[in-house]
Amino acid sequence: MDQRTHTGGARQGRGALLRRAVVAEWGTLFGTVREHVARKRFASIPLAVVATFLILLFSIVQHLPGGESFVTRIGVIKAGLPLDVSLLRTPLSLYVPALDLPVWGALVQVLLVFGIAEIVLGRKATLFIAYACTLTGTIYARIGVRLGPEHLFGLPGAVAHMRDTGPSAAVVALAICIAWKSRAWFTGAAVMAAMLGEAVLVPNLAGQEHIVAIITAVLIAASGEVFGSYWPRVLTGVGAATLFSADRQRTA
Repeated sequence: MDQRTHTGGARQGRGALLRRAVVAEWGTLFGTVREHVARKRFASIPLAVVATFLILLFSIVQHLPGGESFVTRIGVIKAGLPLDVSLLRTPLSLYVPALDLPVWGALVQVLLVFGIAEIVLGRKATLFIAYACTLTGTIYARIGVRLGPEHLFGLPGAVAHMRDTGPSAAVVALAICIAWKSRAWFTGAAVMAAMLGEAVLVPNLAGQEHIVAIITAVLIAASGEVFGSYWPRVLTGVGAATLFSADRQRTA
């Protein structure tokens, strides 16, 4: 009798501890997302819906006759391309899924992560982080090819002719920024560990770019933490000084 009571109490204690840990990790995030979605439904995440639709559209088009050539001309980036061409194609390259991977994975990732980011970080911040981390990955690929495989951060020459598209780097970066903003430190650490393990176990361009995206996302999140309220204070001070100066001129 006592043993059963003790065992049941221990299980309840572990269950309560697990619930508290889950609430501490995801409680704020879940509450924020649920409130927005319950109030506005999909209208609260228009950016995520449009991004998901574009990925589905490009996936369909590139499997049509002549579609792959068309998608390549407008949205496929390779490290061997001229830099200006890569920069022009970057806005659409984020929505061009890989040919050899199931598109449903990209659709689910973008709708979920972009949607949460749009609610938690804001629409402008989501776009900025997604494109900034995609662009840094693209630039890293070019630098890595020039460094060569003998360098620690170098890449083999064959990478220059590989397709460098898809939303994965943006998804990883947004997940890190969401975890930082929500103070879900364990989740952020788990994402970092998973991407680092991928880069070690499967050394390819995608894995390396995920690491670059994580570094970029951490720098963006840390900069926002340190300087987030700096420019608003400066602009407020400038506005107050302008009003004070105008008032004195009117008085004179």
